[in-house]
Amino acid sequence: MLVQVVLIGGIFYFLLIRPQRQEQKRHREMVAALQKGDQVSTVGGLVGEIVALRDDTVTLKSGQAQVVVERGKVARRLNAPAEEK
Repeated sequence: MLVQVVLIGGIFYFLLIRPQRQEQKRHREMVAALQKGDQVSTVGGLVGEIVALRDDTVTLKSGQAQVVVERGKVARRLNAPAEEK
């Protein structure tokens, strides 16, 4: 019985918990590495160029508008270096 519980726990760890933690780590590293001039896409689908960075916010220029969003809401960098793709 104990072996089955440990086996199920191991399966949950390797199939659910570990991949989610790796994705969270990758996202934190990407957000920390953002620079002025990067093209980014937000969780809400807004695409723009970073014009200013602060501790917890990013100012994006999208078309003629400038929008301030939280750093954590940046989903991905569109002009990522070749080694990250």
